Amino acid sequence: MAVSAAIVVANINYIQPIEADIARQFNLANAVVGAVAMLTQLGYAFGLLLIVPMGDIMNRRTLILRLLALAILSALLAFMAPNIWVYAAASLLIGVTSVAPQVIIPYAGFLAPQGQRGRVLGNILSGLLVGVLLSRTVSGVLASVLPWQDVYLIAAVMIALLGIVLIKKLPRDPVTAHTTTYRAMIKTVPQLVKQYPVLRAAAVNGFVLFGVSNIFWATLVFYLQHQYGWGSREAGLLALLGVTGVLAAPLIGRLADRFRPRTIIGLGLVLSTVAYVVFILFGTRLAGLIVGIVILDLGTQFGQVANQTQIQNIASNASSRFNSVFMFGYFMGGALGSFFGNLLWDFAGWYGVCGLGFVVLVVGFYAHFIHYPHVIAKKKNGIQTN
Repeated sequence: MAVSAAIVVANINYIQPIEADIARQFNLANAVVGAVAMLTQLGYAFGLLLIVPMGDIMNRRTLILRLLALAILSALLAFMAPNIWVYAAASLLIGVTSVAPQVIIPYAGFLAPQGQRGRVLGNILSGLLVGVLLSRTVSGVLASVLPWQDVYLIAAVMIALLGIVLIKKLPRDPVTAHTTTYRAMIKTVPQLVKQYPVLRAAAVNGFVLFGVSNIFWATLVFYLQHQYGWGSREAGLLALLGVTGVLAAPLIGRLADRFRPRTIIGLGLVLSTVAYVVFILFGTRLAGLIVGIVILDLGTQFGQVANQTQIQNIASNASSRFNSVFMFGYFMGGALGSFFGNLLWDFAGWYGVCGLGFVVLVVGFYAHFIHYPHVIAKKKNGIQTN
């Protein structure tokens, strides 16, 4: 499951190190390519909202395999795209069809014993982060020696091979009887959001932490071009620094089992803030950039693992819908981070990008430490509140 999450989630991140190559080929401004990158994140967000909840009413193994088939077709469309309009459509579809890991995550949480759920989810999320990291590295390095479109052809082949393996190895879904229709199930999603302030808090946390992560990663290749004359290869290689987050994910999962997930999430916000302090003070030096990347990826991973553990502990019969809501907020933050990060780069350069990161983090600190503790306390006392 962890390997599957890695291979599939890679699809939505291939664009980040090659944005400059795409802009050059299609003769586009950086902000326009940033908007196309945002389409991938938006597609993923809406796939989370409309497809992932189906894991609560249909055979999850079947759903995962069907999503893989659609992901292959989307990657092939990006590979063959003759112009930016077709590529933009392919980018949107890549996002929509790459949500299989978000079906796998609650499925793994459902299969895991109660006391080991954080550790199991930490392992799956390690795979997810490996996919994010290696996708940037593979995409950047391949685009330095091959046409950037070949990245998507290779992605389609990898997913096809994965599908063959999963047909034989993916665990059978023990739940077979579902009486709820898709329409009725989708209608329950807003009710769950209203009922559980913990779920709303997780969605906001995810929005902030992945938003500030994408503000950085979406603009890194342009910064490297400006500062050092580097390109997609170097941007991809720098992504490997996030391996610290991969190594830390199982440990973070164990911490989330032992301590309050809220504490771990707060630590994620603090680490992300420290990363942006490093970027704005020392980001013009390569050493400062490296240190900031390591801290930022750790902060993102702290929030991701702890939030997943928290929402999967709410109720197992709606685990896919909980994950759908959380990850919708997560990738909406990523989509808007990519778009506004590129916009701020064009208008205000590196310091504008860092300033945007700080503004988003202030919202995160307010929501996590002030607003939602108050809302959750009211809910526990029986007072209805939004």
